[in-house]
Amino acid sequence: MQAERWRALITAPVRERSRRELAYALMLPFMVGAGLVHLGLVLLSAILTANLVGVPMLALSVMAARGVGAANRGLARAWAGVRVLDPGPFRAGPGPLNLLGAALGDVTGWRAVAHGLLRLPAAVVACTAAAGLWGGGLFLLGCPLWGRFSALPQLSPSGLPVATLVSAAGLALLLLAPWGVHLALAPERLLARTLLGPAPGDTRIRRLEQARALAAEDAVARLRRIERDLHDGTAARLVTLAMSLGMAQDELEQADRPERLQRARALVDSAHRSAKETVAELRDLIRGIHPPALDQGLEVALATLAARSPIPARFEADLPERPAPAIEAIAYFCTTELLANVVRHSGAGHATVEVRARHGLLTLRVRDDGIGGAVIGAGSGLRGLAARVQVLDGVIDVHSPAGGPTVITVELPLHI
Repeated sequence: MQAERWRALITAPVRERSRRELAYALMLPFMVGAGLVHLGLVLLSAILTANLVGVPMLALSVMAARGVGAANRGLARAWAGVRVLDPGPFRAGPGPLNLLGAALGDVTGWRAVAHGLLRLPAAVVACTAAAGLWGGGLFLLGCPLWGRFSALPQLSPSGLPVATLVSAAGLALLLLAPWGVHLALAPERLLARTLLGPAPGDTRIRRLEQARALAAEDAVARLRRIERDLHDGTAARLVTLAMSLGMAQDELEQADRPERLQRARALVDSAHRSAKETVAELRDLIRGIHPPALDQGLEVALATLAARSPIPARFEADLPERPAPAIEAIAYFCTTELLANVVRHSGAGHATVEVRARHGLLTLRVRDDGIGGAVIGAGSGLRGLAARVQVLDGVIDVHSPAGGPTVITVELPLHI
């Protein structure tokens, strides 16, 4: 562990992230300059709003701010490693007046304007840190090239050459420069995440729209599955049962002959077996709609799942209050799918299921000591779970490095 830390410190100046962040810090003056020009146009348009010319100029300036924000957002993603979502598209009704009103009231455009104004001090901090740390480090590191011609004393009080000490200080400064620049870019990253992404209200609306679409798709898929199971399984068995009973009735009408009576008995026995199998299929179908194990609560249901797992699974629970029924159902199905994935794909020898309720959130965590490599997009299982979880405004996180272990966390609201 100590060797890895030293390796990370020594190789930090040549890492790709360090080069990207240094380039981003050096580009900031040009980006800020372009932003100030745009802010001047916005200010001029606002001053001219007393005239009719200023209103369309201000609308165009706000619409242009969307483009400036998109450019800054792309640079922040590519060079500063900022994770920021795209805001919603610009929408306006038909007609020039609707376009003008939509542009003047565009929240995304005004947030981009605010970003251009507030990033100035953050840019100064980042540029100063980049120039001071990298430039100062390179300058001090080159001390042996110019130290002999300077007026500095050749030896320090400790007896070491002054040029060597200064050069060592420059090397230390260069080793620390990537971390200092990364820290100095924190305000810039915060502004990009806060002002260049979707507004909080837009994010909520988008998540609700996605949840509604996923809920509709999930409901349609469930109905189709139930219809297919009923048509292909239960309905076919009921038809066979009716035919067997009809044939038995025909045989019983001529039961004066022993062979007729024997055939009627065989048909009734077959119908009886078919009826029992049909009842079992109906029970399985009903269990898929709402697991009966949840009648005793989520903790009991998950403990039963862990106990029945083909590989040893430890279960831990801390549920001071019972979640909503819909939340319990989603958590139960998630646990079922995740344990099945552990058995089928992970090669694990042990698993752990944890469920806790804190601060209005239900947290479900499934761990295994398998080979890792699980990702949401690799198969339909995790992708389906993500869709189900998002329907109830939840999130799923998959941490599964190559070689394991795999930790999958599902967070759901405790009540809906």
